[in-house]
Amino acid sequence: MARQLRTEYEGAIYHVMNRGDRGEPIFRDEEDRWRFCRALGETCERAAWQVHAFCLMNNHFHAVIETPQPTLVAGMKWLLGTYTQRFNLRHQVRGHLFAGRYKSLLVDGSSDFYLRVVCDYVHLNPLRARLLPDGAPLETYPWSSYPYYLAVPGRRPAWLRTDRLLGEHGLKRDNARGRRNFAAIMGRRLREEGHAEEDLWPKIRRGWKFGADDFADRLVDLVKPAGRSASHTSEAITETMEAKGRRLIRQELERDGFELEALREMKKGAPWKIRLAETLRRETTLTVGWIAQELHAGVPQTLWKALTKRKKNGAETRD
Repeated sequence: MARQLRTEYEGAIYHVMNRGDRGEPIFRDEEDRWRFCRALGETCERAAWQVHAFCLMNNHFHAVIETPQPTLVAGMKWLLGTYTQRFNLRHQVRGHLFAGRYKSLLVDGSSDFYLRVVCDYVHLNPLRARLLPDGAPLETYPWSSYPYYLAVPGRRPAWLRTDRLLGEHGLKRDNARGRRNFAAIMGRRLREEGHAEEDLWPKIRRGWKFGADDFADRLVDLVKPAGRSASHTSEAITETMEAKGRRLIRQELERDGFELEALREMKKGAPWKIRLAETLRRETTLTVGWIAQELHAGVPQTLWKALTKRKKNGAETRD
């Protein structure tokens, strides 16, 4: 059976989840969890994601991601690949870390209900897994976005968006009172058994979409305004990221008074090209091969060595 194509469009919201290969842990200690959070933040910068909720367990993770641009496939490829490489290097192991394809559930963002249910599902995951001592508040589990919701904005990751979930719980202001009310709401959920929304959890676990009855019909309109098919292939998403890469190149050329032809005239290893290549690696999910070809910077291996040398020397990228 052919794999189902990922459905992508501007402003899509997903609940994504992936498990360790053969059910093995993907986090061995706290340092691994911090490294995953850093990689998630880097992905948000590169792919312009907004994270509404996340929870790191032992052998899997959950995240609720909004994509202002259709970059789920490109972003997930970079996130999972980068974390796997860093995990393997740190623990001196080889091979796959994650079990096959990640799961992505499309979430209906047209009302104030479905996103809230999915985010609550993610935040309550430690309770379902019995990781909380009896009577312990939900925020005592540190590897989730929930404690950040109760913190002042300055103590949150820049890539975590809290306003929408708070608003969908009826909390219009992100102040001390609003955060206390949010804690009270989630505290009641901890104490309740058989909450009505729990009947929807099987749809979150097993479905491909979570929304109103007409959500599938609306999806057709959401993905077609630019003349695209209802499901974007990975090639289409790569084109989106390539467009971002070329925009960054044009901006740098214009800022420094260069024409596009200057890329051909500069030496392959020119410092200006290496700085720009570093910017592209930091702000996109594009490969070294694509960047080397677009910048006329020689073969990918040569550019990779130049980038590695620059990183070791601690050079700062020019913003």
